[in-house]
Amino acid sequence: MKIRDVLLSEYGRASSIPSPVNRLMTDFAIGFRDGRDINLGVGYVNEQTIPHQQIQLACESVLAQPQKYRASLNYGGAQGSPNLIESLRRFYIENRIGSITEQTLNNRDIVIGANGATSLLESITHLLPTGIVVTADPMYYIYCNDLERKGFSVIAIPEDDEGLDTELLKSKLAVLGDKREAIRFFYVVTVNNPTCTILSNNRKRELVNIVTGLSHEIGQKIPLFFDNAYSDLVHDSSVEPLESALCYDTLGIVYEVGTLSKILAPGLRIGYLIGSTGRFLDSIIQRTSDIGFSAPLINQEIASYLLDHGIEAQIEKVNSGYEQKAKQVKIWMAELLGDNLQECRGGSAGFYFYLTLANVATGSTSDFFKFLTRTTGREAFDGPSDSQHPKVIYIPGEHCVHPSGDMVEVGRQQLRISYGFEELPQIHAALKYMKSAIAYSQENL
Repeated sequence: MKIRDVLLSEYGRASSIPSPVNRLMTDFAIGFRDGRDINLGVGYVNEQTIPHQQIQLACESVLAQPQKYRASLNYGGAQGSPNLIESLRRFYIENRIGSITEQTLNNRDIVIGANGATSLLESITHLLPTGIVVTADPMYYIYCNDLERKGFSVIAIPEDDEGLDTELLKSKLAVLGDKREAIRFFYVVTVNNPTCTILSNNRKRELVNIVTGLSHEIGQKIPLFFDNAYSDLVHDSSVEPLESALCYDTLGIVYEVGTLSKILAPGLRIGYLIGSTGRFLDSIIQRTSDIGFSAPLINQEIASYLLDHGIEAQIEKVNSGYEQKAKQVKIWMAELLGDNLQECRGGSAGFYFYLTLANVATGSTSDFFKFLTRTTGREAFDGPSDSQHPKVIYIPGEHCVHPSGDMVEVGRQQLRISYGFEELPQIHAALKYMKSAIAYSQENL
């Protein structure tokens, strides 16, 4: 008898096929040459923003104070380190992060994820029944791909300058009719990835009101998750101070996902969830226990120490660095891309720009992409096979917009670039290559 292959679940079968971005980044990584190729694709933070010496000092201090940081090299509890939870509460209240006060956090709790903010997002998909998830378009493609592999249907609402367009959302909800009862949760990134569009306070308040009203209408609380991954990286002083959606929540449906990856170090893997106490938060804690007790306790205690010792100066340093880079890159884009740059989002927060090019396709089969990946098949543009010209990695817009949404056409002319990881000289060189790639694309029309 022929032995069949391993039997996979429906999710397992879907996961056996790499997502488009997974394939793209794998293809790039295989032949990537450090010091030659330029990576504007991955969302790594800039190495200069990571406080290496402070982290080393924090580790030594934690290990030297076993009375305060108990058994820091052992297992931790599923909710997370009490020290870190208290440090986060104090950080929010004393610095009035999002206008949060002690009263705002009454009847709310903080849960630390098992492995960064992504582990909390992934837990949500296991704890809530499959159905419809509403998000913004362009979307956080990594999470939305995961949602659909797990059987959720994603409805992506186009954004404008203030974030997810609530008027379009109302229209979409009206069209859904009775199918609105299949909505399981809303997921909104407050400084959107990929566009870095900042969700305005007014728009945030409208979203809370819409989802509160919908919850009353169908007789079921619908969670509204705000992903604050980049909210600490608002480096444009002209932007209104961001307010927490928790301040608008009267029904107990708002949950905020935060991370210390962008202001401290991704390698610490510290993500956290703030929300109303109750069955859902209890289920998140149990899920964390099921998949590994908690994040490494030593990392949590290091993060707690850093939050208690100079975090404000660290955030200021990080934002100052990204602000300088954003301003310079924007100048170079205007100089080098000129009229070919139809629209540019971002530059005020986070470390992405989301570009729309005029009449230039950017997808993985486009001439623009082939030029920058040195796959045109023409040595004049690719360079000799044993010493190809520098490649430039970016995220094509076709992967950032929902394939069944309203932005498919314009997405074919869009791309996300990061000014986070690479230094300015490399970014400048990449933009010059992009100018040449546009010219190559137009020659081949």
